[in-house]
This record gives sequence, C-alpha cells and structure tokens, in this order.
Amino acid sequence: MNTSRIAIIGCGNLGQALANGIIASGAVAAQNITVTRRNLTSLSALGTLGVQLTSDNREAVAHADLIILAVKPYNVEPLVKEFADLLDAKRHVVVSVATGITLKQIGEHVPADMPLFRAMPNTAADVRESVTAICAVHATAAQRDQVSALFDSIGVSLFIDEDLMESATILGACGIAYALRFIRAMIQGGIEVGFDAKTATKIVSQTVKGAAELLIQKGGHPEQEIDKVTTPKGCTIVGLNEMEHAGFSSALIKGIVASYDKIAK
Repeated sequence: MNTSRIAIIGCGNLGQALANGIIASGAVAAQNITVTRRNLTSLSALGTLGVQLTSDNREAVAHADLIILAVKPYNVEPLVKEFADLLDAKRHVVVSVATGITLKQIGEHVPADMPLFRAMPNTAADVRESVTAICAVHATAAQRDQVSALFDSIGVSLFIDEDLMESATILGACGIAYALRFIRAMIQGGIEVGFDAKTATKIVSQTVKGAAELLIQKGGHPEQEIDKVTTPKGCTIVGLNEMEHAGFSSALIKGIVASYDKIAK
C-alpha cells in the first residue's frame, strides 16, 4: 500500500510513533504522509524525513485516502465535524486510535456507510514492535486487509470485537507502561546487587526481550518456561516466592482491573 496517501490528524506521541514506524517499514513513502498539529515545531524530525507538515486539518484530509484520528478522546467529535463535509465514503477510510470513542459515536458525524475503523496500537510502533487491536464497520474485505497491512507494518495486528477494545487498550497500550515499570524495578534491583545502571539496563532489557520471544516463537505458557529455571531449593524459586508473598501478581492484576474500570466508565 505504498501508494496510499495518509493523514495523521493530531500527531502527538502516538501519531509520531505511527509515522516513524510506517516510514521505516516502507509501507508508505514519507512524502505520502501528512501530519497535523497546532504546534509544528515538535514535528520537525518528521519534516526532515519528507513528511508533509500542516496545522490545517481540512487540507490534510483533502489530500488523503486514509485518515488516522490520533487526538485525545474529547477532541474527536469536534475534529470530525471540522472536516466531515470533505469525507467521501467511496474514497476515504477513517481510522480512530482515540481511547474509548466508539464507531457509533464517530459514525454520527460522518457520511452514511463511511468505512470506519478503531485501532489501538502502542508506542512501540516507533520501533515496529506494536501490537494493534482493530475493529471495523462498513468496511470491505479489501479495506480491512489494507488497514491490517498498515498496522502489521509496525508490528502485529489482530481484529477483535469492538466490546473488547477497552480491554485491548489496557493490555496492549497501557501494558507498555506496566512492562516498563517492571523493567525499571529489575534494573533498580540489579544496581542494588552490584551492577552500574548502564550494565543493569542492558542485561534486564535483553532478558525481558528474550522472555517475550520464548512465548512468541514457541507459543507455550509462561509457567512452562518458568519451570525450566526454578530448580528445587534454588535461587529463582526463592525470589519468585518472595515476590508473590509481597503481592506481585495480585498487584499487577489489580492494576490492570483498576485501569479497565477507569476506561470503562
């Protein structure tokens, strides 16, 4: 789909991560991507790559085939109203990456039968390692393939029912922060047992990456891999038990549920 023209409306951190990932993958040429933001100074790096920069949302939409809404949830409705008259259901595809805004809510402000998608990538799109959950309405098989291919270019994507999008947001998008907080704690522990911060970071980052790859490539359950390194009376099981006594797993699960309760309100 390197001939598609994309507009990323409201290009903040997530929008920039998407743009960088898409360009790095070669899925869409930089000159075929337009990004918008009120303050364009923060987008100068994208401009250097050849991306079109503008603060005019209508201009961006007019020159795009696929429109990504990357704004805060409370800005989606007024934003769509701003350029709704330019939308053509036979030409345009609209993808929202705004948390908690339903396809029905967006559909109230666009032409009837407009192909609409909700997608929830994460900031790992910047390094082409995002996971993106997608749902759609009024989309053809070709359009579903097009949007899926776009997000596959920055990681992996999967279609889910819309009623699971909030859950996907917690695991996939908020999950980046959860994982990084865990990594930070491991690094702090590494420093306490003797490593400098740089060395601890390198060891921990690769260890976490390796653990994830074991599950991705082998398709097994975490406990299967845990069993391989927990020998009787060994140091691993002692550490795991101490963490569990302190509420490690329950704290994580409670955090996930608390985040879900917040977004589901």
